[in-house]
Formats: sequence, C-alpha cells, structure tokens
Amino acid sequence: MQSVAFLRAKKDLQEYEEIPSVTITYERSNPMKVQLSIVPDRGYYVGGRFDFECTIPGEFPNAAPEFRCVQKIYHPNIDMEGHVCLNILRNDWKPTLTLQLVFAGILHLFLQPNPNDPLNKVAANDLAKYPDQFARHVQDAMCGGYIGSNKFDRVV
Repeated sequence: MQSVAFLRAKKDLQEYEEIPSVTITYERSNPMKVQLSIVPDRGYYVGGRFDFECTIPGEFPNAAPEFRCVQKIYHPNIDMEGHVCLNILRNDWKPTLTLQLVFAGILHLFLQPNPNDPLNKVAANDLAKYPDQFARHVQDAMCGGYIGSNKFDRVV
C-alpha cells in the first residue's frame, strides 16, 4: 500500500505544468526524489545552471519538501552546504501548496534574490549594500572562482 505522501507527490508531479527555466526529472516509481534544474533567463544568475535534489518527506504534504543545491554557489538565500531559505519551505508551508509552486519559488530566488532573509549573510550584505560588487562576485563564483577564501563550483 502506498503512503499519503507518495500518492500526493505522484499527483503533484503528474499535474506539473512546465515552467520556463525549470526542468524536473524523477523516476515514476519513486516520486519522493526529484531532481530540479534552474537555468535563469535573466538577472544576476543568467547563464548558469543550478541543480537541486528534492526529497519528499514521509509526512508530506503536512511537512514541506526538502531542497539542497548540489553546487556550491554564491547566493544570499542558499548557504555553502546548499540549504535553501524560502519562506514557503519553512514558516509559510501549508499542505495545500504544491510542488509546482515550490519549484517556481526556487526559480524566483534566482530572478530576485532576497537579502532580507539570508542564509549567506556575506552575499546578502553584498547585494543590499554593494549591488555592483555582488554582480561581479556572482559572475566570479559562477565561473568557479573564489570569493574570499571560498571556492565555488563552475555552473556556466
């Protein structure tokens, strides 16, 4: 017998309507593990490809899905371990939210990073106070460069 979480994840993925700049893949036999790729078409992160692993917990939809960015990137809302800070994955999660909405929310973080709710405080401060410097740092990081002592993964 399949769990409520399995059935709901399967339903959300079957009803997924393509979002420009977002690609999802998963095995039909296991909708509890989803691969998400974001390729922003504008903004600071244009030209990059950002891969996420999504794990659907057994308590879904009463508990939010968990996302982790595979690459080490310079982003105010994603920490160095790839954890994602998105309000609908934390305090604002509701069982009525769909995976489609979460995928769109993660894309939105790349189109409009939020320095007011950071996981990477250095990047958030950079964006809030020095947007031109932030843009240079994002480009350097996306090319696999260093920001301070942190080396980032090439995503272009």
